[in-house]
Amino acid sequence: MKIKAALIALVACLPLPATCAEWPDGPVEVVVPYAAGGAADVMGRVFMDAIGTRLGHTFILKNVGGAGGLLGARQVARAAPDGRTLVISGAASHVLAPLMSRDANLDPVKEFTHIAYFGGAPTVLAVHPSTGIKTMAEFLAYMRNAKESVGYVSPGVGTAGHMTASYLAEAEKINLVHVPHKGGGTAILDVVAGHVKVASMNWSTAREHVSAGALTAIAITSGARIPGFPDLPTFRELGYADLVMATWYGLSAPAGTPADVVAKLNSAAIASLGDARVKRQLELEAAEPKSFTPQEFSDFVAGELKRWGPLAARLRDAN
Repeated sequence: MKIKAALIALVACLPLPATCAEWPDGPVEVVVPYAAGGAADVMGRVFMDAIGTRLGHTFILKNVGGAGGLLGARQVARAAPDGRTLVISGAASHVLAPLMSRDANLDPVKEFTHIAYFGGAPTVLAVHPSTGIKTMAEFLAYMRNAKESVGYVSPGVGTAGHMTASYLAEAEKINLVHVPHKGGGTAILDVVAGHVKVASMNWSTAREHVSAGALTAIAITSGARIPGFPDLPTFRELGYADLVMATWYGLSAPAGTPADVVAKLNSAAIASLGDARVKRQLELEAAEPKSFTPQEFSDFVAGELKRWGPLAARLRDAN
């Protein structure tokens, strides 16, 4: 009887290997739905390294950029829910891009199991120093006096950078032309080189360039001024009350991923918030972490879709 029971237990593990106690017992791919070098890539790698240390496993990160994060997100949504494929989810790929796209073909709530929230970083509006702009008033004057259309870079269509600049353009009736990239890593190079004069992107991507004087920061979407940059005003204090938002990142998987796998990953992610490297990265990005349960994270994503839906619809219909 003991042998029979052992055989039954062994066979029970075969169809659903991710539910067995030894998970992860093989390669686990984590899709980063943006190009390498951007905020999602950096945040994802720091967190997955810390999570991997706690689980005794090395996760394989793969960059799949495009369509504001939709390409990578869709790839994971269609993957088997066995714990072998995860995604660095975020405000862009799982909220803004699906809302902005007419053919997103993605349901951010029904098609994913949302595992853990990492943190949310603000978006900054910045300009190339050659413009001579230092304040929002000067930026608006520059836009209104421009004889040609003025372009701005963002990490992609439907990203927080896109939404922030579009909101400002709509509120001030200025002609900002979107120059989307496949991630912040390439977008920042375009504006630092002066090919495009304006950037609307994650603070973490722009911060070092602002510190070095290669970019001039005009306003930021954080709720309060961020440490180390006391002269950088928030959009809210400049009169844009609705522009308090974060480009948040987290960890998600295909819907139906086994509950025990989700629980292990959630526990490891929350524990990782105490790691020195993780804390430092969150500090650099001015990002606020949250110890969400998987259900709380799922509810948060649903709330974000409801919050940004009306603005996204107006922007989508205007294009």
